[in-house]
Amino acid sequence: MPDALAVLGDPDEDALRRAAPGVAVSTGAARGDAEDPAVAAARPDIVELSASLGGVAVMTALVVVGGLIVLSVRERAREFALLRAVGATPGQVRGRLLRETLRVGAPAALAGGALSLGAGAALHAAMLREGVLPDGFGLALGPLPALAAVAVTLLAATSTAFLASLRLSRIRPVQALGEAAAENPRLPRWRVVTGAVFLIAALNALGFSAGATGAAASASIGGLVISLIVATAFLGPLVARAGNRVLGRAARAASPVAGRMAQHAAGAAALRAGSLITPVALGVAFAGVQLFAQTTVAHAARTQAEDGNRADRIMVASGPGLPHGVAESVRLVPGVTAATPVKRTTVVMAVKEMGEKNLRSLNGSGIGADAAATMDPGVSSGRLGDLRGGAVALSRDVAGGLRVGSTAPLWLADGTRIRARVVAVYDRGLGFGDVLLPHDVVAAHSASPLDDRVLVRGRADLSAVTAAYAGAGAVTPDAFQAGLSQEIRLQGFVSLLVVAAITGFILVGLVTTLATATAARRREFALLRLVGATRRQVLRMLRLEAAIVLGTGIAVGALIAAVTLTAFAARVTGLPLPSVPPLECAAVLLGVAGSGAAAILLPARAVLRRRTPPSLS
Repeated sequence: MPDALAVLGDPDEDALRRAAPGVAVSTGAARGDAEDPAVAAARPDIVELSASLGGVAVMTALVVVGGLIVLSVRERAREFALLRAVGATPGQVRGRLLRETLRVGAPAALAGGALSLGAGAALHAAMLREGVLPDGFGLALGPLPALAAVAVTLLAATSTAFLASLRLSRIRPVQALGEAAAENPRLPRWRVVTGAVFLIAALNALGFSAGATGAAASASIGGLVISLIVATAFLGPLVARAGNRVLGRAARAASPVAGRMAQHAAGAAALRAGSLITPVALGVAFAGVQLFAQTTVAHAARTQAEDGNRADRIMVASGPGLPHGVAESVRLVPGVTAATPVKRTTVVMAVKEMGEKNLRSLNGSGIGADAAATMDPGVSSGRLGDLRGGAVALSRDVAGGLRVGSTAPLWLADGTRIRARVVAVYDRGLGFGDVLLPHDVVAAHSASPLDDRVLVRGRADLSAVTAAYAGAGAVTPDAFQAGLSQEIRLQGFVSLLVVAAITGFILVGLVTTLATATAARRREFALLRLVGATRRQVLRMLRLEAAIVLGTGIAVGALIAAVTLTAFAARVTGLPLPSVPPLECAAVLLGVAGSGAAAILLPARAVLRRRTPPSLS
């Protein structure tokens, strides 16, 4: 029986529906979805991924670029104070700053928008090559998304520049130079209130994630990390003062003179230190959450597979798969009590996520009738033994409102639509896939008759079976390394690309911010040299100050990542703690710390390389 019927010509849609009652008629662009359900299933995932990536990119731009602009405006306070003293109005000062921001930002934004088109095409090709997207998933490039990104970026840059210039442009001309000479230690009330609001939002997201599962839990955890990072950006000076009190004591203990100078320098410029801490915390938190969320999912999948395994041996093939007769031959071996063939497949199903149903491509398996003896997917309701005929078992994350006895419409690998009766709901979806179907149903709708493996219960000699089938072998469960599911592979592949792109942008912003802040301290270094400090003493002070500032930022970023990953592990994977590989963790911390230290010390060495102290003018 055909799955779809192509009609040539220009017939009337109503006439077609009357001619074939109950058959869906698709025209125009909707024809592609009818021809290839895998494309329709992949579209919501790509839209969700794009929205998530776009949100993270915008947030990163706001935090990094905004912090850099704020720091630049603050370091130019003497220039703006002089303009106010000679008669410039507040509007003229703000207008000059906005024009400068647009002159620099507009060409950069347009260049980035043009490059994004090529980057999008390269990403599409890579995802097709890796099997992340189905072959029929086409690429649509257009100028509107790039122009929207340009508009958002310029709006964020000009808004930040305008807000940063308000206080400097409003002060009286007589007070302007005095205001520029010393930093106001008080944090504006609006920053404190806004930071507190985002902290409350983070607590709400953490509380919501405690009672959510699946996509809702992942979305709430994403809101948690964004809220914490934005709160850090607004409350950065307060965080800098707290870190200075703790790490400053350690710096003084390491070097009494240089440590005291470093603690005083970091404490006297808390606003500057807060601007420096934010990109450091952002880099650690973002890279940590993106990387270690995937390692946590992969670890949870392995743990669930190991905990749910009841087989004593596993038949595998060195080639594409095992012939259908392998399972039957294993059952005939004395000592074997169960032999379950397992055939991986992909199922398209409407999944209820956050109140809406979306088509999703799910990983599943076709399993034999004796599966209850060789695997334990953690059935919470129903019975795995009832999985026969037109039945299906679903993981808790995709079951949504479906219960045992409900009917679940789904599409099999060859596009056949069936209405399966739910006979079980289980908890170990990461280890066993989101959908379990009868083996004969999956085999009848698959392009290949081969099984992926056979789970064997019983201590028996399987050498006769392995000798009869070329390429077949029997391994212990400990030696069997199951590959990650397609969904985990998708998330891992895309996450690596996202981490590489955005972390690189964060590091560029971090280095630029720290280098700008250090180069702007020429007068401070000159004063230290004039009062007798040697070049070595100033550099020692800077190293300890960098340790205070970078250490505070890394600690905050690590705390954000730890809170987010712990909530993610508990609600999404069911693990008590996240899986954090030590080498990758050290690479993230050393990468951020090393880049930050180089951005501080290299410009300082260039400034202090002169044999005579520079002028204080």
